[in-house]
Amino acid sequence: MKNILIVGGSYFLGKVFVEEISKEPGYSIYVVNRGNRPLNMEGVHEIVSDRNDTGRLKGVIPSVEWHAVVDFCAYIPRDIKNFFSVLSQHSVNHYIYISTTSVYNDTLVLPIKEDSPKLTGPQPELGPAAANYAFNKWQAEVELMRECKESNIHYTSLRPAIIYGKYNYAPRESYFFDLIAQNKIVVVPDNNLALFQFVSVWDAAKIIGLCLGNEKVFDQAFNLSAEELISYGRFVDVLREVTGKRMAVREKSIETIDRERIPLPFPLDNHLIYSGTLVQRVLGFEYTPFEEGMKKTYEHYVQG
Repeated sequence: MKNILIVGGSYFLGKVFVEEISKEPGYSIYVVNRGNRPLNMEGVHEIVSDRNDTGRLKGVIPSVEWHAVVDFCAYIPRDIKNFFSVLSQHSVNHYIYISTTSVYNDTLVLPIKEDSPKLTGPQPELGPAAANYAFNKWQAEVELMRECKESNIHYTSLRPAIIYGKYNYAPRESYFFDLIAQNKIVVVPDNNLALFQFVSVWDAAKIIGLCLGNEKVFDQAFNLSAEELISYGRFVDVLREVTGKRMAVREKSIETIDRERIPLPFPLDNHLIYSGTLVQRVLGFEYTPFEEGMKKTYEHYVQG
């Protein structure tokens, strides 16, 4: 049996990954998190601990050979550093870190590839809640590379674009589904030029599974981003297709949307375009078409 240690794993992508990998034979699965949302899944060993409670972790993580560690919830460099102080007692082959495409600096060279320039500092223009998020994730990646080099552990950083799908706690696709269910008007910007990209939660989970202990991905970073370019106009078209419902749509200027504080979840006037082809070539993977993935997402929304 190959031992897999998952850090986080009770929310969204982590939960879908645990569900999917638990169906695969040959894995012994351990999940460590704070226990706020128990998985209660057959064959999954749950370890309740804060990731930074190193004293407790040293006593509760089994002393086995870890085929792979999958880290869903490291947000700052200290999260990585502290966890490696625990892993120093263990044999670890591969460390997979779930990062984000937000780590890249603004650039006019599109699509953004894995070797594009990274952030060099916080982004105060995003407001206090988000100013440090992306820079801290990049610094966590840097810390991971350093720790893995010192510990002779292989790493892989996965950088998803906008993730959608079941268990999504962020009000993205569900924001629109709720409006449609309540027969409310869907507001979109009148400028249809902002383009962005997605990756389904099922695709992201499958990619993680394909990476486990796979030497083809060792010591590399990969964007997870389907190639389809989506605008608000295209998004509305897909909503109509997957829901089969009539929608009242109203276009408003970006200035009006900002003034009225309409909480649209995607960019209004800037592109988020990434190349997700490297992981396809390396793993022989194909992304799910956006409309197909959204149909599956809507089915889960309706089921509650």
